[in-house]
Amino acid sequence: MADQLSYLFSTRTSKVLAEKIAQYYGQELGKINFQEFSDGEFEPVLDESVRGGRVFLIGSTFPPADNLLELLLMIDAAKRASAKSITVVLPYFGLARQDRKDKPRAPIGAKLVANLLTAAGATRIMTMDLHADQIQGFFEIPVDHLYASSIFVDYIKSLNLDNLTIASPDMGGAKRAKNYAGHLGAEVVIAYKERKKANVVEEMFLIGDVDGKNVVLIDDMIDTAGTLCKAADILMEKGAKSVRAMATHGVLSGKAYENIENSKILEVIVTDSIPVKNNLSSKIKVLSCAPLFADVMKRVHEHQSISSKFII
Repeated sequence: MADQLSYLFSTRTSKVLAEKIAQYYGQELGKINFQEFSDGEFEPVLDESVRGGRVFLIGSTFPPADNLLELLLMIDAAKRASAKSITVVLPYFGLARQDRKDKPRAPIGAKLVANLLTAAGATRIMTMDLHADQIQGFFEIPVDHLYASSIFVDYIKSLNLDNLTIASPDMGGAKRAKNYAGHLGAEVVIAYKERKKANVVEEMFLIGDVDGKNVVLIDDMIDTAGTLCKAADILMEKGAKSVRAMATHGVLSGKAYENIENSKILEVIVTDSIPVKNNLSSKIKVLSCAPLFADVMKRVHEHQSISSKFII
């Protein structure tokens, strides 16, 4: 059993998700007083005592950078308020695509964010579907890396699709697709893409047979949806019966909503790790990750195992 009180707080942009998490957790969100200055500076102040307790700070660090800074200031506030432990709950870990130095004079943004969170005072990180699993190694504190597979697999099963095939829109997601396929007893196909610059796919080729198959594309995030829509086009051209797409994080920038709405994709399923304007496309369905995070947060607080949450 837990030997200390727990407190839940949220950044402003993740408030809707945080309220759902708090509801499943069985505790109200703590109050934060945000002071804003005319030049854009802001100061979050925890409006209740957290001395000696376990603090959960919930906030996805998607752009703009203010979201990350707000979270860092909240961590610092909790540390200076004498919280015994500070668990940072990051449904979406921003800058995760910058996980390596793949060109001269490039930063490793994911490592920088890890350093900032630790330096601010975080004692534990809880996140979901990192762009690269090895980002966990950027931290010198415990990391609970959750997977949306526990949400998506049940949904895929509920569709009762015959001739189900799991597809990866790129080579990097091949392992993820293989894991889903193994759990669902499905086949795997992979789309091989070549880029000339970020967010622009130059060419794409399909590895595998999809003729007469109901295909589900699996990815960790959807940004402009260019890759996803191009993959769907190729799958349909190769004889796929239907194409659906699932991605944990609906970044959905640029012309993403327009691309999805005009694509051959039947349905796009994402989680609410990032606020999604699903009213902009009739094809977008949002599944909540709140029950998953609430359950794991409660298990962590009560010093229980969370291994049962890793189904893939």
